[in-house]
Amino acid sequence: MFDVLVYLFETFYASEHYPDQQTLSRKLSQAGFPNQDIDEALVWLRDLAETADPAPASAALVASRGVRVYSRSESSRLSTEARGTIAFLEEAGVIDPGLRELIIEHAMAAPHEEVGLSELKVIALMVLWTREGSLDTLILDELLTDEEPRRLH
Repeated sequence: MFDVLVYLFETFYASEHYPDQQTLSRKLSQAGFPNQDIDEALVWLRDLAETADPAPASAALVASRGVRVYSRSESSRLSTEARGTIAFLEEAGVIDPGLRELIIEHAMAAPHEEVGLSELKVIALMVLWTREGSLDTLILDELLTDEEPRRLH
């Protein structure tokens, strides 16, 4: 599913919108993705699109130095690295508490037993793309990179 989401982002990021679900399904099938991955990705995207935008966080909440405490089920499904990335995005001002909760909600809805760093990055990327439109280049670089160490040239 996550490979399909990355492909969709890379293919349609620059455009205002992407094709309807039936056309998307056909294009993804032609690109060689398995039908199960296509179906999971399209259902996940539809659910994301149907989710109401989170209410803007109050100024007090944004200014607070409180810490998000994860429930047992969230802690067992979201890897330590995934939770750390969410904290990093919030600390960097990329997401507010409302978007943080939206990312966590959709990570918990992912079909994987555990959502690791690479999956969380894709989820955050898709949430930001669908909610914010354009993304900062540095954030794109951070969310699109894999877990391989970077090489200095």
